[in-house]
Amino acid sequence: MKNLVNCCHAFADETRWRMVQLLLDEALCVCEVADILKMPQSSASSHLQVIRKAGVLESERRGKWIYYRVQPGQRKMVLAMGKFFGVSVETDAVLRGDAKRAVKRLAERESACCPLPKMLASK
Repeated sequence: MKNLVNCCHAFADETRWRMVQLLLDEALCVCEVADILKMPQSSASSHLQVIRKAGVLESERRGKWIYYRVQPGQRKMVLAMGKFFGVSVETDAVLRGDAKRAVKRLAERESACCPLPKMLASK
């Protein structure tokens, strides 16, 4: 029962749902998530911890940076929830904007301060 409650709590916030959508296919570090969602890194980190503790995200530490990605075993559930509620990049302007900013931010990755993930780099 506790897992269900934690998972529902993780998805009950719009910002956390946006983060999960960004992390479906790509591992991002906290600073990348914060930049894409235009929020302070401390807030992004707090939200990511809620999602991780719910068992939805996997993480990789690279020095002082932490990368997150949706756990492979959780992708199907996340996609099904989005489909059930009719929320996707195709149907939601906010998620579409996030996806566009993510593409732009990832294009800057080579010159950014973050080391690239190793374990989470493969899809």
